Amino acid sequence: MNAESVARAVPRTAHIVAWLGLSLGIACALAELIAGIGHRLGWWDYRLGIGILAVSAWVALGALLASLIGATLALRNSAQRLLGIGVAGFVVAALAAGLPGYSYYVARHVPPIHDISTDTDDPPRFVAALAARNGAQNGVDYGADTAAQQKRAYPDIRPALIDIPPGTAFARALAAARSRGWQILASVPAEGRIEAVDTSLLFGFKDDIVIRVAANGEGSRVDVRSLSRVGRSDIGANARRIRAFLGELGAR
Repeated sequence: MNAESVARAVPRTAHIVAWLGLSLGIACALAELIAGIGHRLGWWDYRLGIGILAVSAWVALGALLASLIGATLALRNSAQRLLGIGVAGFVVAALAAGLPGYSYYVARHVPPIHDISTDTDDPPRFVAALAARNGAQNGVDYGADTAAQQKRAYPDIRPALIDIPPGTAFARALAAARSRGWQILASVPAEGRIEAVDTSLLFGFKDDIVIRVAANGEGSRVDVRSLSRVGRSDIGANARRIRAFLGELGAR
């Protein structure tokens, strides 16, 4: 039996289900991209974009099931081309459902805060970023409740103590900030203050960072604070950003 006759022998339902899974998976992936791009372009509020992500993730679960059924039917009928369609649909749908799903999972397991600082008693203060944050949803006050939740969730977020003079530490901190791709808003060596902005890839969310370098005996102490402009929860993004920065600073 040649490939053409095998294809004809495969039930029509298998073709419909496999193609449905792939088509829905692609549609969900595109919808998730458009959700972020639309917010970046100012077409809609970020909340609507997140809503699109949620709906797309649920639909992608259906696409995942359809692709699995299509691939199973194709395998039973030895239809290699149809099997490839089913597998492709499964992969695309898994990504479309998995990425938002993972974010939702993380959001449920981190505190609903959006301001993280290595110094919870005297967090570094924003100066240059204040103008850019005018009208932002989140304020710049670091409260006691935020500090308590941060200490429970992120006990590893602490100042970096470095055995080099403040001037050298400042230069390395600035280089590390630039290497992270952050937009530098201010660099004031006399105050030991660096301010920057980090923009997320999909939605273009802007989070402000302030770095404070101070003398600590014969060495230096580097504190970092990262604050989101919008959103009640940062889904752990600010803590990850501080960890990555301090790791790079230590490597330098």
